[in-house]
Amino acid sequence: MQSYSFLTILLWSCMLHAICMMPSQKRTNKHSHSEKITRLSENDGKTLHRTKRGWMWNQFFLLEEYTGPDTQYVGKLHTDQDKGDGNLKYILTGDGAGSLFIIDENTGDIHAAKKLDREEKSLYVLRAKAIDRKTGRQVEPESEFIIKIHDINDNEPKFTKDMYTASVPEMSGVGTPVIQVTATDADDVNYGNSAKVVYSILQGQPYFSVDPETGIIKTALPDMSRENREQYQVVIQAKDMGGQMGGLSGTTTVNITLIDVNDNPPRFPQSTYQFNSPESAPPGTPLGRIKANDPDLGENAEIEYSISNGDGSEMFDIVTDKDTQEGIITVKKQLDFENKILYTLKVEATNTHLDPRFLQLGPFKDTALVKISVEDVDEPPVFSRPSYLIEVDEDAKEGSIIGQVIAQDPDITKNAIKYSVDRHTDLDRIFNIYSGNGSLFISKPLDREETPWHNITVIATEINNPKQSSQIPVFIRILDINDHAPEFAKYYETFVCENAKAGQLIQTVSAVDKDEPPRGHKFFFELVPEFAVHPNFSIVDNKDNTAGIMTRKNGYSRSKTSTYLLPIIIFDNDYPVQSSTGTLTIQVCACDSRGNMQSCNTEALLLPAGLSTGALVAILLCIIILLVLVVLFAALKRQRKKEPLIISKDDVRDNIVTYNDEGGGEEDTQAFDIGALRNPEAREESKMRRDVLPETIFQIRRTAPLWENIDVQDFIHRRLKENDSDPAAPPYDSLATYAYEGNDSIANSLSSLESLTTDGNQDYDYLSDWGPRFKKLADMYGGEDSDKD
Repeated sequence: MQSYSFLTILLWSCMLHAICMMPSQKRTNKHSHSEKITRLSENDGKTLHRTKRGWMWNQFFLLEEYTGPDTQYVGKLHTDQDKGDGNLKYILTGDGAGSLFIIDENTGDIHAAKKLDREEKSLYVLRAKAIDRKTGRQVEPESEFIIKIHDINDNEPKFTKDMYTASVPEMSGVGTPVIQVTATDADDVNYGNSAKVVYSILQGQPYFSVDPETGIIKTALPDMSRENREQYQVVIQAKDMGGQMGGLSGTTTVNITLIDVNDNPPRFPQSTYQFNSPESAPPGTPLGRIKANDPDLGENAEIEYSISNGDGSEMFDIVTDKDTQEGIITVKKQLDFENKILYTLKVEATNTHLDPRFLQLGPFKDTALVKISVEDVDEPPVFSRPSYLIEVDEDAKEGSIIGQVIAQDPDITKNAIKYSVDRHTDLDRIFNIYSGNGSLFISKPLDREETPWHNITVIATEINNPKQSSQIPVFIRILDINDHAPEFAKYYETFVCENAKAGQLIQTVSAVDKDEPPRGHKFFFELVPEFAVHPNFSIVDNKDNTAGIMTRKNGYSRSKTSTYLLPIIIFDNDYPVQSSTGTLTIQVCACDSRGNMQSCNTEALLLPAGLSTGALVAILLCIIILLVLVVLFAALKRQRKKEPLIISKDDVRDNIVTYNDEGGGEEDTQAFDIGALRNPEAREESKMRRDVLPETIFQIRRTAPLWENIDVQDFIHRRLKENDSDPAAPPYDSLATYAYEGNDSIANSLSSLESLTTDGNQDYDYLSDWGPRFKKLADMYGGEDSDKD
């Protein structure tokens, strides 16, 4: 390696020497004399002198990446002013001066102090000057020179990506471009072959090739199939020095994927398929799946299935499952084992997206045979019709047969059938059916006017297998017969004026009929035979199902006859003819000259002539107002007489108030405090008379409160318990009052009714000692002896 480096340095030294000797070098010639240029100045006519530069220097070249033991010699600066006596000093400035490049001050020799890299900097511009050491004066003007770095092949080619990804359609022809790779070399493209890159393929033959100059990768084999191999890894090398030996190289990897095209037709893995289906399978039931294999991908593998031929094309269908690319065979029509037990289908699978480039490879479709066997199942009875319509006259007798439904077992066994009526559709049980033959008959009378249609359901059930049953709707229409007589369309009541003229129309009547004859209604009107020639009124048939009532005389009198009853017979034209009699009420009324009714009451004739309807209304209003005033007065009086319960003398229930105070008579209004009556708690305090001074102060005996009386509490608790346990008690809070005052007191009764009849034990003299306030009582009881005398 050291010898190789030495040879390289030696080679570049020779080249440098040759370059230095070339005529194109920039070299300043050595001159020992000064060139004088004389010119006459316009102002002073002085002679100007220019001294030609005396530098001796070259444009220097230097190899990069020098690895020798010593510093690399660049070149020598020299001026003709240098006599070799050491008086001149060389100074170097510019790019890298002092750091990269060092100059010998005495000799002008320049050396490179460090290893240089052309890829970092290929050109250095420096300036040199020579100074007299003694005077410090420049002996030469500062001059600029260039050091160029010569390139060596020290950089390998590098690709723009470490890994490339590309794709190409399968079955592509030879030379189809796939992708272009690019490598760059940092060496000098203008110097030698260091940066000339050549591409080659290291891995990927014989499938792909690469253009050595452009780096374009191309297919190298025809008809490469994705189904055989989909992924390829190609390694590309880029080598400089034009690919010659000793050049540097770099590699990259290219992953190439073959893109699918529709170059494969679908193929069924087997030629025949077998499926079974019960005959009871409803339309749309899937029976099975078949699939044709297509090695292509995506839309190139999409398949459409169809039935191209076979005796079951009308009974079965096939649909394509887009997710799985399978064909699903389904039932199209109701199957019947008794009719046919085996069907054959020819199913075709076709690609939906064809590529015209590969049509020559053959038809992109395939066929398979599908056999379907129908299995027998126990089926319910089948009616001869999808529905039945029966018409019956509304006068049909009970027990009459009105129609028949027929059902049979479609199976080979032909089980017996029994019939019944679904009672949910015939709640009134108007119809019934013979279970053996399906004949329908009437159980109750029919009425078309009430229900013109009956919709019932008949059930047919196999006797041997009751689970097998079917239903059928039966629509029964009730046909009309003329069983209702026509009658007035409404209740008619009219009037005739007292001043009416003969032949005047007073009323038009019409009729209705509940029946509906096929030719429509036609009514006739006439008077009853007893009134065929009525002296007062006549009837005229208008021939449009209406009739007019006409007057037959001039003038009518309310005082003689106030109301006329006119019976009218109404006939229809159906068979049998039905008729009815309606009565028209005609009142005689007073009318004005234009025929407007004013009054029809005979009582109005007895009223005074000057009393009008407005006067009657005014009188009634006055009477009502007087009654209202009387009621209000009575209510106010009752309210005034009503006394509060607290001061009632007769009712003392729950209103007993005790207090320890005595009044001073009727004239004493200051002897007691009325607050004791309003507040029972006031009795707890010692109340003193406020009009006299007490002679002695004594302690008033405290009486137990009413609510602390044990006897009363027991009574209340007992009553409360009775109400709680009473089942007839109301389910809400209620108030119950009781006239209970407790048991006998220890003072016994104070009533005079229970006093002794003898007077020996009664002494009222102590009343005289109680003062003038009790004098009247003392006189009443103390003077009893004088009364006896």
